[in-house]
Amino acid sequence: MYIVRCRDDSLYVGSTAKEPEARVWEHNNDEILAARCTIKRRPVVLLYVEEYDRIDDAFAREK
Repeated sequence: MYIVRCRDDSLYVGSTAKEPEARVWEHNNDEILAARCTIKRRPVVLLYVEEYDRIDDAFAREK
């Protein structure tokens, strides 16, 4: 589970099975894999990460 700060100071919370830095790169550079709400708020900066053994736990924490 990770939190990024967007250019407009809004926060985005997400979960990923990838390295968080790789996911942040996608938010900033990839038109297809970026979240719709972060595309208009680029660049995003990684603020916080929590690691879990199971992605289901990360999804639950994200919610």
